[in-house]
Amino acid sequence: MEFLFEYGLFLAKCLTVLVSLIIVIVFVLGSTQRGQPSQQGELEVKNINEAVKEISQSLTRAMLNPIQQKAHHKADKKRLKQEEKNRKKQLKRELEDEAEASPASRVFVLEFDGDVQASAVDSLREEVSAVLSVANPDDEIIVKLESPGGVVHGYGLAASQLQRIKAKSIKLTVAVDKVAASGGYMMACIADKIIAAPFALLGSIGVVAQIPNFHRFLKNKEVDVEVLTAGEYKRTLTLFGENTESGKQKFIEELEDVHALFKEFVSENRPQVQIEEVSTGEAWYGKRALEVMLVDELMTSDEYIIDKCEDCEVFSVQYNQALNRWQKIFKKMQVLKSQWHTPVQHLAKLPDSQIR
Repeated sequence: MEFLFEYGLFLAKCLTVLVSLIIVIVFVLGSTQRGQPSQQGELEVKNINEAVKEISQSLTRAMLNPIQQKAHHKADKKRLKQEEKNRKKQLKRELEDEAEASPASRVFVLEFDGDVQASAVDSLREEVSAVLSVANPDDEIIVKLESPGGVVHGYGLAASQLQRIKAKSIKLTVAVDKVAASGGYMMACIADKIIAAPFALLGSIGVVAQIPNFHRFLKNKEVDVEVLTAGEYKRTLTLFGENTESGKQKFIEELEDVHALFKEFVSENRPQVQIEEVSTGEAWYGKRALEVMLVDELMTSDEYIIDKCEDCEVFSVQYNQALNRWQKIFKKMQVLKSQWHTPVQHLAKLPDSQIR
């Protein structure tokens, strides 16, 4: 019995060492990959008009009995053949009259699913660059935006990407189905038009930062932490050192300054908003947001996009980041690490104020 216990203990030690080695190797390789230039991603473009038509036709076929389905199939083949002929004729006419013809209006649909770090900004940058290379002032760009907010610099950059669209005099519409709060609303307010689902959450024009302090705990354990800085306010608040009243006051001043900049930004882009009324850090659901003019219309993104399909060519544009095998493994490990060490990771980066 003692032998089995010792053998089991030996196996547990070996497994622990093996797992530790695997983790170290993955992290080392991941760090190496991060230092190398990333592989080029892929731009995926889909015709939404065709997708909507296909869904409608599929549902129509499903509701028919077998005999009707057979007849419908034959009619479809005939129709598709005729459409192909018409398309070729239309293309020929367009090529002949290219100098005089005015192209049909187009709508480009982008998606931004924001996290605390606004990490989707890398894909957004590529998507905006691609669309701006072909769009003209008669076109429209729709951004389906979902974000509860996050760090100031991340969402500031994301908002700047949307400002590139406005600088080209192209209509920008932001659609919010669930939430565009804080940093998310910083992005949304740039749009010419904001639509939101009736129970989407918008606003939260405020700034928050939080940080634990272990100074008293370490002091009780007779552990000294020396925080050495050059510059009076190089470090205002710390995790382990003693936080002073002057440091706290300076940190609050910095938060107030970020809040003032946030309010100015919203006022410049949506002058119809009574900024002092909505900049309390509160958030409003769709109908209430409409009353305080944070949005322009209550409507889901699906409804708005399908309506556009009736008169315009609508395209979904999505940039997919290319990851090699090690990057995929490292990304999974990062997710696991963030789940295990989330408090330490985020708090170690503070004071990183979040617009919330």
